[in-house]
Amino acid sequence: MINSNNNTTPKLVSTKPFIFKIALVVSFILISYLVFSQPNFNPSWIPYFDKLAHFGSFFLLSYLAYFAFKPNHYTLVSILGFYAMAIEVVQSLLPYRSASFADLLADFVGMLCFYLSHLIYLQLTQKMNEISSKH
Repeated sequence: MINSNNNTTPKLVSTKPFIFKIALVVSFILISYLVFSQPNFNPSWIPYFDKLAHFGSFFLLSYLAYFAFKPNHYTLVSILGFYAMAIEVVQSLLPYRSASFADLLADFVGMLCFYLSHLIYLQLTQKMNEISSKH
């Protein structure tokens, strides 16, 4: 994408948020398909596979939504929390699925872990920048 600001040389517009938006939409579609379709993959050798999948899905959705839109954490948790609750409601209506409070908890823990890891990353980066600016 090119942005021309009446200068003689065009400047490239950052496509990073756009890529995160595309990845977010694809992830929503894929995750929705997986949680609403009839399950045919559940490796018994991985304990709590379903909970790990919920955790990972919502960690990923939080990551993608944050970098796509930079929402405040209340907005992000509200929207993704609504999606998590909607998943459980729909699953309770499907004959081959069941709703689970533990799944909902895993979803929220995934969101929380994204924010905690992102906060730690920001603090570490700030300290590294402070250290490098002193030298």
